[in-house]
Amino acid sequence: MSAKLKSYYRLFIQALKGDNQDYTVGSIDRAIVLLSVPMILEMSMEALFAVADVFFVSQLNDNDAIATVGLTESVLTLIYSLAMGLSMGATAMVARRVGEKDIKSAEVAAIQAIYIGVGLAVVISIVGIFYSEDVLRIMGASEALIEKNSGYTRWMFTGNITIMLLFLINGVFRGAGNASIAMRALLLSNGLNIILDPVFIFGFGPIPAFGVEGAAIATNIGRGFGVVFQLYHLFGGKGLIKLHAANVTVIWEIIWRLIKVSAGGTGQFLIGSASWIFLVRILSDFGSAAVAGYTIAIRIIVFAILPAWGMANASATLVGQNLGAGQPERAEKSVWRTAFFNMVFLAFITLLFLSLAVPIIEVFTQDQEVSKNGIQCLRIVSVGYIFYAYGMVVGQSFNGAGDTSTPTLISFFGFWIFQIPMAYALANWLGAGTTGVFSAIPIAESAMAVASILVFRQGKWKETKI
Repeated sequence: MSAKLKSYYRLFIQALKGDNQDYTVGSIDRAIVLLSVPMILEMSMEALFAVADVFFVSQLNDNDAIATVGLTESVLTLIYSLAMGLSMGATAMVARRVGEKDIKSAEVAAIQAIYIGVGLAVVISIVGIFYSEDVLRIMGASEALIEKNSGYTRWMFTGNITIMLLFLINGVFRGAGNASIAMRALLLSNGLNIILDPVFIFGFGPIPAFGVEGAAIATNIGRGFGVVFQLYHLFGGKGLIKLHAANVTVIWEIIWRLIKVSAGGTGQFLIGSASWIFLVRILSDFGSAAVAGYTIAIRIIVFAILPAWGMANASATLVGQNLGAGQPERAEKSVWRTAFFNMVFLAFITLLFLSLAVPIIEVFTQDQEVSKNGIQCLRIVSVGYIFYAYGMVVGQSFNGAGDTSTPTLISFFGFWIFQIPMAYALANWLGAGTTGVFSAIPIAESAMAVASILVFRQGKWKETKI
Protein backbone atom coordinates (compact mmCIF):
# COMPACT_ATOMS: atom_id res chain seq x y z
CA MET A 1 0.00 0.00 0.00
CA SER A 2 1.43 3.39 -1.01
CA ALA A 3 2.07 6.12 1.57
CA LYS A 4 -0.83 8.19 0.18
CA LEU A 5 -3.30 5.29 0.47
CA LYS A 6 -2.11 4.61 4.00
CA SER A 7 -2.73 8.26 4.85
CA TYR A 8 -6.30 8.07 3.48
CA TYR A 9 -6.91 4.82 5.35
CA ARG A 10 -5.70 6.33 8.65
CA LEU A 11 -7.94 9.36 8.11
CA PHE A 12 -10.93 7.09 7.41
CA ILE A 13 -10.31 5.04 10.57
CA GLN A 14 -9.89 8.24 12.59
CA ALA A 15 -13.24 9.49 11.29
CA LEU A 16 -14.92 6.23 12.35
CA LYS A 17 -13.38 6.34 15.82
CA GLY A 18 -14.73 9.85 16.34
CA ASP A 19 -11.95 11.29 18.51
CA ASN A 20 -12.67 14.83 19.71
CA GLN A 21 -11.33 17.28 17.11
CA ASP A 22 -10.96 21.04 16.74
CA TYR A 23 -12.54 21.82 13.35
CA THR A 24 -11.70 25.52 13.51
CA VAL A 25 -8.03 24.97 12.61
CA GLY A 26 -6.06 22.95 10.06
CA SER A 27 -7.05 21.57 6.65
CA ILE A 28 -10.67 22.18 5.64
CA ASP A 29 -10.71 19.09 3.40
CA ARG A 30 -9.49 16.99 6.33
CA ALA A 31 -12.21 18.46 8.57
CA ILE A 32 -14.84 17.69 5.90
CA VAL A 33 -13.68 14.06 5.71
CA LEU A 34 -13.57 13.59 9.49
CA LEU A 35 -17.13 14.92 9.85
CA SER A 36 -18.60 13.60 6.60
CA VAL A 37 -17.54 9.95 6.81
CA PRO A 38 -19.55 9.11 9.96
CA MET A 39 -22.41 11.42 8.90
CA ILE A 40 -22.62 9.77 5.46
CA LEU A 41 -22.61 6.33 7.08
CA GLU A 42 -25.22 7.54 9.58
CA MET A 43 -27.51 8.78 6.81
CA SER A 44 -26.79 5.67 4.72
CA MET A 45 -28.15 3.53 7.53
CA GLU A 46 -31.29 5.68 7.71
CA ALA A 47 -31.62 5.32 3.93
CA LEU A 48 -31.11 1.56 4.11
CA PHE A 49 -33.84 1.40 6.72
CA ALA A 50 -36.28 3.17 4.39
CA VAL A 51 -35.53 0.83 1.50
CA ALA A 52 -35.54 -2.34 3.65
CA ASP A 53 -38.90 -1.41 5.16
CA VAL A 54 -40.66 -1.02 1.83
CA PHE A 55 -38.85 -4.09 0.42
CA PHE A 56 -40.20 -6.42 3.11
CA VAL A 57 -43.68 -4.87 2.95
CA SER A 58 -43.67 -5.31 -0.85
CA GLN A 59 -43.16 -9.05 -0.33
CA LEU A 60 -46.74 -9.19 0.99
CA ASN A 61 -47.81 -8.65 -2.66
CA ASP A 62 -50.46 -6.22 -1.49
CA ASN A 63 -50.63 -2.78 -3.12
CA ASP A 64 -52.76 -1.53 -0.23
CA ALA A 65 -49.99 -2.45 2.22
CA ILE A 66 -47.39 -0.47 0.25
CA ALA A 67 -49.84 2.40 -0.16
CA THR A 68 -50.43 2.39 3.62
CA VAL A 69 -46.71 2.89 4.20
CA GLY A 70 -46.65 5.69 1.63
CA LEU A 71 -49.71 7.49 2.98
CA THR A 72 -48.58 7.17 6.61
CA GLU A 73 -45.00 8.21 5.88
CA SER A 74 -46.27 11.27 4.02
CA VAL A 75 -47.99 12.47 7.20
CA LEU A 76 -45.14 11.27 9.42
CA THR A 77 -42.86 13.64 7.56
CA LEU A 78 -44.56 16.34 9.65
CA ILE A 79 -43.13 14.64 12.75
CA TYR A 80 -39.78 14.24 11.04
CA SER A 81 -39.97 17.96 10.31
CA LEU A 82 -40.39 18.81 13.99
CA ALA A 83 -37.59 16.41 14.95
CA MET A 84 -35.21 17.64 12.26
CA GLY A 85 -36.04 21.30 12.92
CA LEU A 86 -35.25 20.86 16.61
CA SER A 87 -32.19 18.86 15.64
CA MET A 88 -30.95 21.71 13.45
CA GLY A 89 -31.51 24.23 16.26
CA ALA A 90 -29.62 21.99 18.69
CA THR A 91 -26.79 21.49 16.19
CA ALA A 92 -26.46 25.24 15.57
CA MET A 93 -26.48 26.22 19.25
CA VAL A 94 -24.21 23.40 20.43
CA ALA A 95 -21.76 23.99 17.55
CA ARG A 96 -21.60 27.73 18.26
CA ARG A 97 -20.91 27.14 21.98
CA VAL A 98 -18.29 24.48 21.17
CA GLY A 99 -16.62 26.89 18.74
CA GLU A 100 -16.52 29.43 21.57
CA LYS A 101 -14.97 26.71 23.80
CA ASP A 102 -17.94 27.01 26.21
CA ILE A 103 -18.69 23.30 26.71
CA LYS A 104 -20.85 23.79 29.82
CA SER A 105 -23.29 26.01 27.91
CA ALA A 106 -23.33 23.47 25.07
CA GLU A 107 -24.37 20.76 27.57
CA VAL A 108 -27.14 22.93 28.99
CA ALA A 109 -28.47 23.63 25.48
CA ALA A 110 -28.48 19.89 24.74
CA ILE A 111 -30.70 18.93 27.68
CA GLN A 112 -33.14 21.78 27.02
CA ALA A 113 -33.54 20.53 23.45
CA ILE A 114 -34.36 17.04 24.75
CA TYR A 115 -37.05 18.46 27.04
CA ILE A 116 -38.72 20.15 24.06
CA GLY A 117 -38.63 16.92 22.04
CA VAL A 118 -40.18 14.82 24.79
CA GLY A 119 -43.01 17.32 25.29
CA LEU A 120 -43.89 17.35 21.58
CA ALA A 121 -43.71 13.55 21.34
CA VAL A 122 -46.27 13.08 24.11
CA VAL A 123 -48.80 15.32 22.31
CA ILE A 124 -48.29 13.52 18.97
CA SER A 125 -48.68 10.09 20.61
CA ILE A 126 -52.08 11.09 21.99
CA VAL A 127 -53.17 12.18 18.50
CA GLY A 128 -51.96 8.86 17.07
CA ILE A 129 -53.86 6.75 19.59
CA PHE A 130 -57.22 8.35 18.83
CA TYR A 131 -57.05 9.62 15.23
CA SER A 132 -54.95 7.19 13.13
CA GLU A 133 -57.90 6.07 11.01
CA ASP A 134 -58.92 9.69 10.38
CA VAL A 135 -55.39 10.48 9.19
CA LEU A 136 -55.59 7.75 6.53
CA ARG A 137 -59.10 8.84 5.57
CA ILE A 138 -57.98 12.45 5.03
CA MET A 139 -55.13 11.17 2.81
CA GLY A 140 -57.65 9.51 0.50
CA ALA A 141 -57.30 5.88 1.66
CA SER A 142 -60.17 3.50 0.94
CA GLU A 143 -62.25 2.17 3.84
CA ALA A 144 -60.98 -1.35 3.08
CA LEU A 145 -57.37 -0.17 3.43
CA ILE A 146 -58.16 1.66 6.67
CA GLU A 147 -59.91 -1.33 8.22
CA LYS A 148 -57.07 -3.68 7.29
CA ASN A 149 -53.94 -1.57 7.85
CA SER A 150 -54.64 1.30 10.26
CA GLY A 151 -52.64 -0.54 12.94
CA TYR A 152 -49.45 0.43 11.06
CA THR A 153 -50.37 4.10 11.25
CA ARG A 154 -51.29 3.87 14.93
CA TRP A 155 -47.98 2.22 15.85
CA MET A 156 -45.92 4.79 13.92
CA PHE A 157 -47.65 7.80 15.47
CA THR A 158 -47.77 6.40 19.01
CA GLY A 159 -44.07 5.50 18.94
CA ASN A 160 -42.97 8.85 17.52
CA ILE A 161 -40.84 9.61 20.60
CA THR A 162 -38.22 7.22 19.23
CA ILE A 163 -38.06 9.23 15.99
CA MET A 164 -38.04 12.54 17.84
CA LEU A 165 -35.23 11.68 20.24
CA LEU A 166 -33.12 9.76 17.72
CA PHE A 167 -32.98 12.76 15.36
CA LEU A 168 -32.70 15.34 18.12
CA ILE A 169 -29.91 13.77 20.17
CA ASN A 170 -27.94 13.01 17.00
CA GLY A 171 -28.18 16.73 16.23
CA VAL A 172 -26.51 17.40 19.59
CA PHE A 173 -23.71 14.95 18.79
CA ARG A 174 -23.20 16.46 15.34
CA GLY A 175 -23.01 19.99 16.74
CA ALA A 176 -20.33 18.86 19.16
CA GLY A 177 -18.40 17.19 16.34
CA ASN A 178 -19.10 13.69 17.76
CA ALA A 179 -20.51 12.45 14.45
CA SER A 180 -19.32 8.88 15.01
CA ILE A 181 -21.64 8.44 18.03
CA ALA A 182 -24.60 9.57 15.91
CA MET A 183 -23.50 7.08 13.25
CA ARG A 184 -23.38 4.20 15.75
CA ALA A 185 -26.83 5.07 17.11
CA LEU A 186 -28.40 4.76 13.66
CA LEU A 187 -26.30 1.69 12.86
CA LEU A 188 -27.78 -0.02 15.92
CA SER A 189 -31.38 1.16 15.47
CA ASN A 190 -31.65 0.54 11.74
CA GLY A 191 -29.67 -2.69 11.87
CA LEU A 192 -32.15 -4.04 14.43
CA ASN A 193 -35.07 -2.83 12.32
CA ILE A 194 -33.80 -4.71 9.26
CA ILE A 195 -33.42 -7.90 11.32
CA LEU A 196 -36.81 -7.55 13.01
CA ASP A 197 -38.81 -6.50 9.92
CA PRO A 198 -39.26 -10.01 8.46
CA VAL A 199 -39.78 -11.47 11.95
CA PHE A 200 -42.77 -9.27 12.76
CA ILE A 201 -44.15 -8.95 9.22
CA PHE A 202 -44.12 -12.67 8.34
CA GLY A 203 -43.91 -14.24 11.82
CA PHE A 204 -41.19 -16.37 13.38
CA GLY A 205 -41.53 -19.04 16.06
CA PRO A 206 -43.89 -17.78 18.78
CA ILE A 207 -44.15 -14.34 17.12
CA PRO A 208 -47.24 -14.20 14.87
CA ALA A 209 -47.31 -12.58 11.42
CA PHE A 210 -48.48 -8.99 11.88
CA GLY A 211 -48.31 -8.08 8.19
CA VAL A 212 -47.67 -4.40 7.43
CA GLU A 213 -48.26 -3.57 11.12
CA GLY A 214 -45.17 -5.66 11.93
CA ALA A 215 -42.99 -3.19 10.02
CA ALA A 216 -44.06 -0.44 12.43
CA ILE A 217 -43.44 -2.65 15.48
CA ALA A 218 -39.93 -3.47 14.24
CA THR A 219 -39.22 0.19 13.54
CA ASN A 220 -40.18 1.31 17.03
CA ILE A 221 -38.17 -1.43 18.74
CA GLY A 222 -35.08 -0.69 16.63
CA ARG A 223 -35.25 3.06 17.13
CA GLY A 224 -35.97 2.59 20.84
CA PHE A 225 -32.69 0.72 21.28
CA GLY A 226 -30.92 3.49 19.35
CA VAL A 227 -32.25 6.11 21.79
CA VAL A 228 -31.09 4.04 24.79
CA PHE A 229 -27.62 3.92 23.20
CA GLN A 230 -27.63 7.70 22.74
CA LEU A 231 -28.66 8.34 26.35
CA TYR A 232 -25.91 6.03 27.58
CA HIS A 233 -23.32 8.15 25.77
CA LEU A 234 -24.85 11.41 26.95
CA PHE A 235 -24.92 10.41 30.61
CA GLY A 236 -22.00 8.00 30.87
CA GLY A 237 -19.92 8.17 27.71
CA LYS A 238 -16.63 9.83 26.78
CA GLY A 239 -17.96 12.31 24.24
CA LEU A 240 -17.53 16.07 24.42
CA ILE A 241 -21.11 16.63 25.66
CA LYS A 242 -21.95 14.99 29.01
CA LEU A 243 -25.22 15.34 30.94
CA HIS A 244 -25.31 15.00 34.72
CA ALA A 245 -27.25 16.16 37.77
CA ALA A 246 -25.70 19.64 37.69
CA ASN A 247 -26.99 20.55 34.19
CA VAL A 248 -30.41 18.88 33.88
CA THR A 249 -32.34 21.83 35.32
CA VAL A 250 -35.06 23.26 33.06
CA ILE A 251 -33.99 26.73 31.89
CA TRP A 252 -36.90 28.43 30.16
CA GLU A 253 -34.80 31.23 28.64
CA ILE A 254 -32.64 28.72 26.74
CA ILE A 255 -35.68 26.64 25.78
CA TRP A 256 -37.24 29.77 24.27
CA ARG A 257 -34.04 30.63 22.39
CA LEU A 258 -33.84 27.07 21.06
CA ILE A 259 -37.47 27.24 19.95
CA LYS A 260 -36.77 30.49 18.09
CA VAL A 261 -33.66 29.08 16.40
CA SER A 262 -35.43 25.79 15.63
CA ALA A 263 -38.63 27.46 14.40
CA GLY A 264 -37.11 28.30 11.05
CA GLY A 265 -35.64 24.83 10.59
CA THR A 266 -38.90 23.21 11.62
CA GLY A 267 -40.74 25.55 9.28
CA GLN A 268 -38.51 24.48 6.39
CA PHE A 269 -39.26 20.82 6.90
CA LEU A 270 -42.95 21.39 7.68
CA ILE A 271 -43.31 23.41 4.49
CA GLY A 272 -41.52 20.74 2.49
CA SER A 273 -43.26 17.83 4.21
CA ALA A 274 -46.72 19.33 3.85
CA SER A 275 -46.02 19.83 0.16
CA TRP A 276 -45.14 16.13 -0.14
CA ILE A 277 -48.46 15.29 1.50
CA PHE A 278 -50.25 17.31 -1.16
CA LEU A 279 -48.25 15.58 -3.90
CA VAL A 280 -49.32 12.18 -2.54
CA ARG A 281 -52.89 13.45 -2.29
CA ILE A 282 -52.77 14.47 -5.97
CA LEU A 283 -51.31 11.05 -6.87
CA SER A 284 -53.96 9.18 -4.86
CA ASP A 285 -56.55 10.30 -7.44
CA PHE A 286 -54.71 8.08 -9.94
CA GLY A 287 -55.09 4.93 -7.79
CA SER A 288 -53.13 2.73 -5.36
CA ALA A 289 -50.69 1.62 -8.09
CA ALA A 290 -49.57 5.23 -8.60
CA VAL A 291 -49.08 5.78 -4.86
CA ALA A 292 -47.33 2.41 -4.47
CA GLY A 293 -44.94 3.14 -7.36
CA TYR A 294 -44.20 6.58 -5.98
CA THR A 295 -43.63 5.13 -2.49
CA ILE A 296 -41.07 2.62 -3.77
CA ALA A 297 -39.28 5.21 -5.91
CA ILE A 298 -39.15 7.82 -3.15
CA ARG A 299 -37.68 5.27 -0.72
CA ILE A 300 -34.95 4.52 -3.26
CA ILE A 301 -34.41 8.24 -3.85
CA VAL A 302 -34.07 8.75 -0.10
CA PHE A 303 -31.49 5.96 -0.12
CA ALA A 304 -29.34 8.13 -2.41
CA ILE A 305 -30.19 11.53 -0.94
CA LEU A 306 -29.59 10.79 2.76
CA PRO A 307 -25.84 10.09 2.38
CA ALA A 308 -25.62 13.43 0.59
CA TRP A 309 -27.39 14.99 3.59
CA GLY A 310 -24.51 13.58 5.65
CA MET A 311 -22.15 15.94 3.83
CA ALA A 312 -24.65 18.78 4.20
CA ASN A 313 -24.79 18.16 7.96
CA ALA A 314 -21.00 18.23 8.10
CA SER A 315 -21.12 21.66 6.48
CA ALA A 316 -23.59 22.89 9.13
CA THR A 317 -21.24 21.81 11.93
CA LEU A 318 -18.22 23.46 10.27
CA VAL A 319 -20.14 26.71 9.76
CA GLY A 320 -21.40 26.81 13.36
CA GLN A 321 -18.06 26.04 14.97
CA ASN A 322 -16.05 28.40 12.74
CA LEU A 323 -18.48 31.28 13.27
CA GLY A 324 -18.21 30.63 17.02
CA ALA A 325 -14.41 30.83 16.66
CA GLY A 326 -14.71 34.15 14.78
CA GLN A 327 -13.64 32.74 11.39
CA PRO A 328 -16.49 33.49 8.91
CA GLU A 329 -14.27 33.20 5.82
CA ARG A 330 -13.17 29.71 6.80
CA ALA A 331 -16.84 28.86 7.37
CA GLU A 332 -17.74 30.00 3.84
CA LYS A 333 -14.85 28.15 2.23
CA SER A 334 -15.97 24.97 4.03
CA VAL A 335 -19.41 25.30 2.43
CA TRP A 336 -18.16 25.56 -1.15
CA ARG A 337 -15.74 22.66 -0.74
CA THR A 338 -18.44 20.43 0.78
CA ALA A 339 -20.93 21.38 -1.93
CA PHE A 340 -18.45 20.43 -4.66
CA PHE A 341 -17.85 16.98 -3.15
CA ASN A 342 -21.61 16.53 -2.81
CA MET A 343 -22.19 17.45 -6.44
CA VAL A 344 -19.67 14.83 -7.63
CA PHE A 345 -21.42 12.16 -5.55
CA LEU A 346 -24.96 12.97 -6.73
CA ALA A 347 -23.87 13.28 -10.37
CA PHE A 348 -22.82 9.62 -10.16
CA ILE A 349 -26.16 8.68 -8.56
CA THR A 350 -28.04 10.47 -11.36
CA LEU A 351 -26.27 8.40 -14.03
CA LEU A 352 -26.95 5.23 -12.04
CA PHE A 353 -30.69 5.87 -11.73
CA LEU A 354 -31.12 6.96 -15.35
CA SER A 355 -29.47 3.80 -16.65
CA LEU A 356 -30.64 1.20 -14.10
CA ALA A 357 -34.11 2.38 -13.04
CA VAL A 358 -35.86 -0.71 -14.44
CA PRO A 359 -33.88 -3.43 -12.60
CA ILE A 360 -33.79 -1.34 -9.42
CA ILE A 361 -37.58 -0.92 -9.25
CA GLU A 362 -38.21 -4.54 -10.24
CA VAL A 363 -36.38 -5.70 -7.13
CA PHE A 364 -39.37 -4.33 -5.18
CA THR A 365 -42.36 -5.17 -7.36
CA GLN A 366 -43.43 -7.27 -10.36
CA ASP A 367 -46.74 -5.43 -10.73
CA GLN A 368 -46.51 -3.77 -14.15
CA GLU A 369 -48.53 -0.68 -13.24
CA VAL A 370 -46.66 -0.09 -9.97
CA SER A 371 -43.33 -0.70 -11.72
CA LYS A 372 -44.16 1.76 -14.51
CA ASN A 373 -44.91 4.55 -12.05
CA GLY A 374 -41.84 3.77 -9.94
CA ILE A 375 -39.45 3.77 -12.92
CA GLN A 376 -40.87 7.01 -14.24
CA CYS A 377 -40.62 8.73 -10.84
CA LEU A 378 -37.05 7.53 -10.24
CA ARG A 379 -35.77 8.79 -13.58
CA ILE A 380 -37.55 12.13 -13.56
CA VAL A 381 -36.68 13.12 -9.98
CA SER A 382 -33.00 12.16 -10.32
CA VAL A 383 -32.52 14.73 -13.11
CA GLY A 384 -32.47 17.51 -10.49
CA TYR A 385 -29.78 15.94 -8.29
CA ILE A 386 -26.83 18.07 -9.43
CA PHE A 387 -28.59 21.32 -8.52
CA TYR A 388 -29.91 19.78 -5.33
CA ALA A 389 -26.37 18.78 -4.29
CA TYR A 390 -25.47 22.44 -3.89
CA GLY A 391 -28.88 23.46 -2.59
CA MET A 392 -28.91 21.04 0.34
CA VAL A 393 -25.39 21.98 1.47
CA VAL A 394 -26.04 25.71 1.25
CA GLY A 395 -29.42 25.34 2.98
CA GLN A 396 -27.89 23.40 5.87
CA SER A 397 -25.10 25.97 6.10
CA PHE A 398 -27.67 28.73 6.70
CA ASN A 399 -29.09 26.54 9.47
CA GLY A 400 -25.66 25.85 10.95
CA ALA A 401 -25.14 29.61 11.18
CA GLY A 402 -28.48 29.96 12.99
CA ASP A 403 -30.07 31.80 10.04
CA THR A 404 -33.06 29.49 9.65
CA SER A 405 -35.44 32.15 8.33
CA THR A 406 -33.77 32.49 4.91
CA PRO A 407 -34.10 28.83 3.82
CA THR A 408 -37.61 28.81 5.32
CA LEU A 409 -38.74 31.61 3.00
CA ILE A 410 -37.07 29.92 0.02
CA SER A 411 -38.83 26.66 0.90
CA PHE A 412 -42.21 28.36 1.25
CA PHE A 413 -42.07 30.00 -2.17
CA GLY A 414 -40.41 27.00 -3.81
CA PHE A 415 -42.84 24.37 -2.54
CA TRP A 416 -46.15 26.15 -2.01
CA ILE A 417 -46.14 28.94 -4.56
CA PHE A 418 -44.29 26.98 -7.24
CA GLN A 419 -44.18 23.17 -6.84
CA ILE A 420 -47.72 22.28 -5.68
CA PRO A 421 -49.61 24.50 -8.18
CA MET A 422 -47.31 23.25 -10.95
CA ALA A 423 -47.87 19.59 -10.00
CA TYR A 424 -51.65 20.02 -9.93
CA ALA A 425 -51.73 21.99 -13.18
CA LEU A 426 -49.49 19.54 -15.05
CA ALA A 427 -51.33 16.48 -13.71
CA ASN A 428 -54.91 17.69 -14.17
CA TRP A 429 -55.24 20.79 -16.33
CA LEU A 430 -52.61 19.79 -18.90
CA GLY A 431 -53.41 16.07 -18.69
CA ALA A 432 -49.86 14.91 -17.86
CA GLY A 433 -51.12 12.70 -15.01
CA THR A 434 -48.47 11.21 -12.74
CA THR A 435 -45.70 12.43 -15.08
CA GLY A 436 -46.69 16.00 -14.25
CA VAL A 437 -46.51 15.38 -10.50
CA PHE A 438 -43.08 13.74 -10.79
CA SER A 439 -41.75 16.52 -13.07
CA ALA A 440 -42.71 19.28 -10.64
CA ILE A 441 -40.29 17.85 -8.05
CA PRO A 442 -36.90 18.37 -9.80
CA ILE A 443 -38.01 21.65 -11.39
CA ALA A 444 -38.90 23.17 -8.00
CA GLU A 445 -35.87 21.70 -6.20
CA SER A 446 -33.49 23.09 -8.85
CA ALA A 447 -35.06 26.54 -8.68
CA MET A 448 -34.74 26.59 -4.87
CA ALA A 449 -31.09 25.51 -5.09
CA VAL A 450 -30.26 28.42 -7.42
CA ALA A 451 -32.09 30.87 -5.13
CA SER A 452 -30.23 29.56 -2.06
CA ILE A 453 -26.84 29.99 -3.72
CA LEU A 454 -27.59 33.56 -4.82
CA VAL A 455 -28.70 34.59 -1.31
CA PHE A 456 -25.82 32.75 0.38
CA ARG A 457 -23.25 34.66 -1.66
CA GLN A 458 -24.52 37.92 -0.15
CA GLY A 459 -22.97 36.84 3.17
CA LYS A 460 -25.56 38.16 5.66
CA TRP A 461 -25.66 34.74 7.38
CA LYS A 462 -22.20 35.50 8.82
CA GLU A 463 -23.76 38.12 11.11
CA THR A 464 -26.36 35.83 12.73
CA LYS A 465 -26.35 35.79 16.55
CA ILE A 466 -27.63 32.83 18.59
